[in-house]
Amino acid sequence: MTKAIRINEHGGPEVLRWESIEVGDPDEGQVRLRQTACGLNYIDVYGRTGLYPVGELPATLGMEAVGVVDAIAEGAGSLKVGDRVAYPMQLGAYAEARLIDAKYLLKIPDSINDQTAAAMMLKGLTAHYLLHRTYPVQSGDTILVYAAAGGVGLILCQWARQLGVSVIGCVGSDVKADLAKANGCEHTILYRKEDIATRVRDITEGAGVAAVYDSIGKATFESSLDSLRPFGVLATFGNASGPVEPFSPSILAPKGSLYVTRPTLATHTSTRELLEQGANKLFEVVISGAVKIHVNQSFSLAECADAHRSLEARNTTGSTVLEI
Repeated sequence: MTKAIRINEHGGPEVLRWESIEVGDPDEGQVRLRQTACGLNYIDVYGRTGLYPVGELPATLGMEAVGVVDAIAEGAGSLKVGDRVAYPMQLGAYAEARLIDAKYLLKIPDSINDQTAAAMMLKGLTAHYLLHRTYPVQSGDTILVYAAAGGVGLILCQWARQLGVSVIGCVGSDVKADLAKANGCEHTILYRKEDIATRVRDITEGAGVAAVYDSIGKATFESSLDSLRPFGVLATFGNASGPVEPFSPSILAPKGSLYVTRPTLATHTSTRELLEQGANKLFEVVISGAVKIHVNQSFSLAECADAHRSLEARNTTGSTVLEI
């Protein structure tokens, strides 16, 4: 019998249950994975609380994992039993084993271990679409990154720096500021002590930043807008403080003819071409050493509730992995 973390109701970390499930055999186009590690992401919290739909309950949470192909059905392409693969943005990752369509799987380069792969797919592909598609950064740009010491943040800051971008990182403590500075941030802002927009204007000599990558949401929306240069882009891609409240587009004109977008990784991995394009770029920068994946916490999958508590309390830095 296989075990998984499931919810039978929405709520706090206490609703996460370590339960037995039946996996069965793969149907056409599917494989069965024996998983070795899962990534922890804030989108998992949104699914647990009910902010994002997860379908009928009980539901298995989790959106990314790495594992080994254990069984394969017809129509699963070139995959073979024994292949080591990973995937992002596929609900049901918090399990010892699962069935999944082969089209969502990516073979992992030999030089990337399982723990790193589990920590980097969703977060790294998010950093990719933000920097290369949502607002394609140019060398010489200055950007503002929230949660700069978090999983997405550390990847995004390193990658932006490699592209010749000056990064201002917003963090919650001196320890996190030091970590962000060691990973691509030229400047940091302690949001609990400093006014974000005022500090951005000071750092940029009044110009503002080309883009703001905001994973916080409601609490930082106004500060993000006020940090932008004319024609700047606010990418609000997370809801750690709650979703942004409805607003009138007319507020964007006097602030500098600004742009606001709400991107999601689901769109940016919706075709095989998009998925492979982002993954290939991500593998390239990680293998080259330009971007290092920091796995700073690990829990067993059975301890998933404790991992959620740490994430929501902002006690984590870098990536967190749930080991199986």
